[in-house]
Amino acid sequence: MEPSKEYLFEYKGYYFSVETTPEYVATLEDFEIKDSDIFLATYPKSGTVWTQNILSLIIHEGHRNGTENMETMERIPWLEYNRENKDYASLPLPRVFATHLPYYLVPRDLRKKRARVIYVTRNPKDVMVSYYHFSKYMTTLEQIPDFNLFMERFLAGKVLGSLWVDHVAGWYSHAEDFNILFLTYEEMKKDLRSAVLKICKFLGKKLSDEDVDSVVRQATFENMRKDPRANYENLPDDIVAKDKGSFLRKGTVGDWKNIMTVAQNERFDKVLGDKMKTLPIRFVWDINDEV
Repeated sequence: MEPSKEYLFEYKGYYFSVETTPEYVATLEDFEIKDSDIFLATYPKSGTVWTQNILSLIIHEGHRNGTENMETMERIPWLEYNRENKDYASLPLPRVFATHLPYYLVPRDLRKKRARVIYVTRNPKDVMVSYYHFSKYMTTLEQIPDFNLFMERFLAGKVLGSLWVDHVAGWYSHAEDFNILFLTYEEMKKDLRSAVLKICKFLGKKLSDEDVDSVVRQATFENMRKDPRANYENLPDDIVAKDKGSFLRKGTVGDWKNIMTVAQNERFDKVLGDKMKTLPIRFVWDINDEV
């Protein structure tokens, strides 16, 4: 079952939302990189918004102390979804961008180890379940009410972001082309402070213990859900169906067990199991597992 052209288009083997265009995506190859730039790269539903907020809190004191009322999406725009044709060149430094691009479609200069990339992965069963709920909320995504059908789409890579395993494998296998830090959603859930310190070190950002405490406190998933700046609460009605959920849902590890049947889990493992074994990641399937 092919994705609906009303929602997605394919460009160089990768599915994009019609919120952007092939012409605009093609220009990103020549996007001018500044050495101070920071790119947050993820497959959809892998902790992007959470990490966007963590980066905002680390980099901007005004976000940390509440003196600046600025939306996360304004502060860390989406590289491939420039809805309002904003001039990214004039953003204050360091510029931070979020992206779901695969490694081969990012700006050329980024592949020459210029700027920094943070790549966050999440166990794919939780990604898929989160994605399924998310597709009901986002009016820009095709709503597939039957979970089994959605799972088959996901396993075939017929969704925004294409095949999960290709996205992750691509970034990991080309790590030497980038100045990159790899993190997992699960390690961030298990020990947020360590993850914040790891990001600070990678960015060369020195924060006092007090500021680190403030970042960690405000970046817990529970506190983030209450912060309109961080939780995408103010997205326009033409993008979201606010009566069908929220951008941030549970933020847990192991939620897949609440929706996937034994048969579905076996099907998932059969399709992706061998490919996942080739990835240099130890996947955490339950919050009680050790990270």
